[in-house]
Amino acid sequence: MLKRAAIAVTLVVGATIVITAGGQSADVLQARLKQLFPAATAFSPKGGEPPHFNAYAGPGTTNLLGYAFWTTEVSPLERGYGGPIVMLMGIDTKGILTGLIVTEHHEPYGNFSIDPPSFAAQFKGKDVRDPFKLGSDVDAVSRATITMTSAVRAIRLSARRVARELIAPPKP
Repeated sequence: MLKRAAIAVTLVVGATIVITAGGQSADVLQARLKQLFPAATAFSPKGGEPPHFNAYAGPGTTNLLGYAFWTTEVSPLERGYGGPIVMLMGIDTKGILTGLIVTEHHEPYGNFSIDPPSFAAQFKGKDVRDPFKLGSDVDAVSRATITMTSAVRAIRLSARRVARELIAPPKP
């Protein structure tokens, strides 16, 4: 009986880590959040609707820099050729993307479409109001049409939903 209790405790602890850290260790998650918001001194736990992390600068939680979120949690129905493409994104309080990290996928052509650093780099500095059109303001990769289309659509839909829900519209 004691052995079963120890196994149950281990499983509960493991599940808690997966749920709170998006399937990653807390250190890996912190490093990735810091990559999206280099000036941040603190991050909130994930929460809210849509689920997100707040990034703060300076002491306390008064200087909000922006939000980080998983595209698969904000736009869960978007799928690539091989399933969901898991990306961690950052967006500042004005609706400008601070970065993008592709963390997991099962795409057959990912090694030359969404894995190269140039894919994520092209989104840094984009405004949520930009078109996000493949072949227009987003570089396209031939032979990876489904992967690229799905990834770009997930980025566009997720960024716009977070902006709609969490960021006040600009004053005219």
